[in-house]
Amino acid sequence: MREGKAEFTIANAFYRPESRIVRDLGVLAATVYRQETGNLRVLDGMTGTGVRTLRYSLESGAEWIHANDGNPDIQPVLEENLQELSQQGQVKITYRHVNDILYESYTRRDYFDLVDVDAFGAPGSFLHPMLIATRIGGLMYLTSTDGRSATGHNPENSLLNYGAYARSHPAAHEQGLRLLLGALQRESAGMELGIEPIFALFHGETYRIMVRLSKNVRLNSHNYGFLGYCHHCGEYRSLSWQKLGRENCLHDGKPLTLTGPMWLGNLHDRSYLLRMLEIAKQWNWTKPIELLETMVGEIDFPPYFYSLKEIGRRGKLDIPKKAALIESLQNHGYLATRTHINPQAIKTTVPLAECISIARQLSTSQP
Repeated sequence: MREGKAEFTIANAFYRPESRIVRDLGVLAATVYRQETGNLRVLDGMTGTGVRTLRYSLESGAEWIHANDGNPDIQPVLEENLQELSQQGQVKITYRHVNDILYESYTRRDYFDLVDVDAFGAPGSFLHPMLIATRIGGLMYLTSTDGRSATGHNPENSLLNYGAYARSHPAAHEQGLRLLLGALQRESAGMELGIEPIFALFHGETYRIMVRLSKNVRLNSHNYGFLGYCHHCGEYRSLSWQKLGRENCLHDGKPLTLTGPMWLGNLHDRSYLLRMLEIAKQWNWTKPIELLETMVGEIDFPPYFYSLKEIGRRGKLDIPKKAALIESLQNHGYLATRTHINPQAIKTTVPLAECISIARQLSTSQP
């Protein structure tokens, strides 16, 4: 197989080709970090075939990588794929639980510039170990596949995994990213540290966040709170801790269904994404360019989106074309953009009722 500059064999190791875009973004973020600092020491905690390790070395310029996997049965294929790096002394290969490596690195004060944990299921057990083994200013790249809890279909489990009560609504996949960021933000605050989101990606039913570790606490009552949803009218509203129990829907007075607490700040860092985008253009990486441009456009919008299906259902009209609706909203003086989280949805600053009204005008004006 070939992915980017990496050539490797799969055999009995785990490899998901559909997740290449996830690895592309990781490589781009790591490259920006190396350009900023001149260093890049990586822990690839669940390496599988070793493709991430190869790409961090060949494309991001990592000088040293700890490649680990919990499955010792893949030893022959992993050592074959990483043979050249191993001979050059650029990689250490182990078959252990990743948390053991993280705790040992902390004990030795041997911190990583980038910790990449491509976890399966709920990620709660990895939060603290990742934080203590990452260098201040370093990066953490974390996966969650715990979709049912994150989207409100198992709220009791969301309490266990995120310290939050999740409810179901049409923008629940963005909620999943914000719950994960909130959990890591809260964990870091307990250590008198903070995290700065670099980007948050929903792809293939998985949630991926890339964050930078900060020596300053970032969590506060403005960026860590609750999202209210009105099942009656479909409108959303961000709620602070001070407003709990005192707010109903502004449009119909109905009680709001609340999810939280979770991260309500920006999902992405504009300056960092623009540097990643610049590198992607230099490398002529078409798909990452398109994705990054969409993600840059999402910044500074409210912590939810409206699906075109929901606009059509509630407005009892044909589902509008996304590009036409965005243009029409902008022509009416509102901010509107697409979102990478749902290709059939938009982010906008306009209330849903007004969005439906504009969509209806658009529908009647078209032949």
